Amino acid sequence: MQDEETVLSIEGLQVDIHTAAGVLHAVRGISFDVKRGQTLCLVGESGCGKSMTSLALMGLLPRQAQRTVTRFTFQGQDMRTAGKRQINALRGNKMAMIFQEPMTALNPAYTIGDQLMEHYMLHRQASQAQARERAIELLEKVGIASAGRRLGQYPHQLSGGLRQRVMIAMALMCGPELLIADEPSTALDVTIQAQILRLLADLQAELGIAMILITHDLGIVARIADRVAIMYAGEIVEEGEAASIFGEPHHPYTLGLMRCIPIPGRTEPGGKLGTIPGMVPSLIGPQQGCAFRDRCAYAQPCCSEAIPVQGNPDGQRWRCIHETLEVSA
Repeated sequence: MQDEETVLSIEGLQVDIHTAAGVLHAVRGISFDVKRGQTLCLVGESGCGKSMTSLALMGLLPRQAQRTVTRFTFQGQDMRTAGKRQINALRGNKMAMIFQEPMTALNPAYTIGDQLMEHYMLHRQASQAQARERAIELLEKVGIASAGRRLGQYPHQLSGGLRQRVMIAMALMCGPELLIADEPSTALDVTIQAQILRLLADLQAELGIAMILITHDLGIVARIADRVAIMYAGEIVEEGEAASIFGEPHHPYTLGLMRCIPIPGRTEPGGKLGTIPGMVPSLIGPQQGCAFRDRCAYAQPCCSEAIPVQGNPDGQRWRCIHETLEVSA
């Protein structure tokens, strides 16, 4: 049952892309809920379907991609039957996204002010003066000094960190209920990255926004996530509360990712970190069984068949034949 605090509910989301080699199954039947004030982190290595999931939610898939979904509700509203006008009214207004690379996401031909003010004037029927006031307010909120002067500048006149802050301000202009942040700190140095993540966490706590954070950095996840969904080959292979995922991972892929992280006090300086052998399989053509089985130390012959989804009373779910894993394996 969906409660009033559930902002987004997804069940059976699938994205297929038609290519010359066949149908690429980029996202394969994933399901999750995000509640008000909650941060869900989508985690996985490059190519596992994280960004494609976010584009599917925002209705921004490439033309050759096809989305199918069993349930897709936003604030109780069925988005499967929503028309183009209805989606446009929500996108950038109640549903906002911070894209991966701010230099390409911002239009180099328009000033920062024009890009910040445009959709606020559109969605809120605000005057240019009201939109300018709101833009200055948000730029100051995200920590940009001399905000009024920045409105007249172009993206290339700002540093990477400032451009990312502008993207955050742009996403918050209309006061969204859901914020999707796709690798918001990947292109930034470590110091700026920490500032951006702290800023997102503070803004979310202040505004009560539901947030989906897409990343492959488990260090970020440990600091900011309430719930974690581990994606591999287009599927969510494990999902649950962050403390449960880090404390007792049940899927071999999750465990493999954990072993790749240095642990203060336990990992010796200069010591070897864990690795996951092999490569992500091709998702073109029919898919059957566990996609991780060729890289998994726990694989059994039955892993080539349909894999059950298991769970525990804490709400942790995983797609694997094993109930628990021997960590020493």
